[in-house]
Amino acid sequence: MNNLELKKTANEVRKSIITAVHSAKAGHPGGSLSAADIYTYLYFEEMNINPENPKMEDRDRFVLSKGHTAPGLYSVLAHRGFFPVEDLVTLRKLGSYLQGHPCMQHVPGVDMSSGSLGQGISAAVGMALAGKMDKKDYRVYTLLGDGELEEGQVWEASMFAGHRKLDNLVVIVDNNGLQIDGPVAEVCSPYPIDEKFKAFNFHVINIDAHDFDAIRAAFEQARKTKGMPTAIIAHSLKGKGVSFMEGSVDWHGKAPNDEQFETAMADLEKIGEELLKEEA
Repeated sequence: MNNLELKKTANEVRKSIITAVHSAKAGHPGGSLSAADIYTYLYFEEMNINPENPKMEDRDRFVLSKGHTAPGLYSVLAHRGFFPVEDLVTLRKLGSYLQGHPCMQHVPGVDMSSGSLGQGISAAVGMALAGKMDKKDYRVYTLLGDGELEEGQVWEASMFAGHRKLDNLVVIVDNNGLQIDGPVAEVCSPYPIDEKFKAFNFHVINIDAHDFDAIRAAFEQARKTKGMPTAIIAHSLKGKGVSFMEGSVDWHGKAPNDEQFETAMADLEKIGEELLKEEA
């Protein structure tokens, strides 16, 4: 995909995030929207996956460590063809397979169920080590929130990954600067994030999380990096694409009402129209 196609796809993913969370009347739109471009690049460009064979043995693996942003993961999986887009409106509904955190037993394309913050990176590190031990070529990707970096388990896993030189592992931090209680720098600052990962023997790349040229270059650089895992610090905007959600901690974990839903979808429709003009 070229950058314009990726932007258009990411915009559709964002529409589906808003639609799903609005339908559920609950969920986490802010961090799902900030990571939408990363999700889109991973699933449409970067990872070796097959929607028709989700358990393909040599597939690349993805672990959503910040599991509450499941609406973002579900939306990209649906648009990639793992299950019907129409099912997204069942998010969090009784009996739906699309619950508040992804479940590997029930959702096609989910490689690891998400639990408490900090656990996902540990699972990803284990997968990467297994790949090395089995002499497999698959790569492992995990997405963390910046607030999640306050969990000690993150750094235990990182220490192990660096020590084991797991160059088939890519840790992505969605650094939107906000967590449920406010700015991460004020709640319990994890900064400087890049220097911390460097101290654990990671190759570190800082990028604009909404610039597909930068995203592409970072993942290409990660593939070429040998002898150490890579950490991509993706500097993002919480609520990206929806005017009243952008940069607002209020939209960490609540759903838009009907009026707000209409405004949000109008914002994203406008972005879509601008992208169509670029195409012309």
